[in-house]
Amino acid sequence: QLQLVESGGGLVQPGGSLRLSCQASGFTFDSYNIGWFRQAPGKEREGVSCISDSGGSTNYAGSVKGRFTISRDNAKKTVYLQMNSLKPEDTAVYYCAADLAFLKICRLSLADYENWGQGTQVTVSS
Repeated sequence: QLQLVESGGGLVQPGGSLRLSCQASGFTFDSYNIGWFRQAPGKEREGVSCISDSGGSTNYAGSVKGRFTISRDNAKKTVYLQMNSLKPEDTAVYYCAADLAFLKICRLSLADYENWGQGTQVTVSS
């Protein structure tokens, strides 16, 4: 059974950092692109970052480029999202999702991703 479990969320002050983890189980992890998405209260879910199955290709939303870094460890079946210089507008529930890879690139399109975790809350506030 494919499962994705996010962790690492919490409360942080503006300018602070957090590292989110997405632990996978139940599927051939290195055959899947992994994406991070977020949803703030009253807003639609949006793509944040994604990484291809091999880790050779990444993609970032403009709002996080230069502040967030995505990486993966296929041996540990884990994807990480390092978030630096956090802003109040980064406050949201963060979800990871898996997409069976057919191309060696990933996209920040919700429709591409078939499998989702339950999310972890990130709150940026002083």
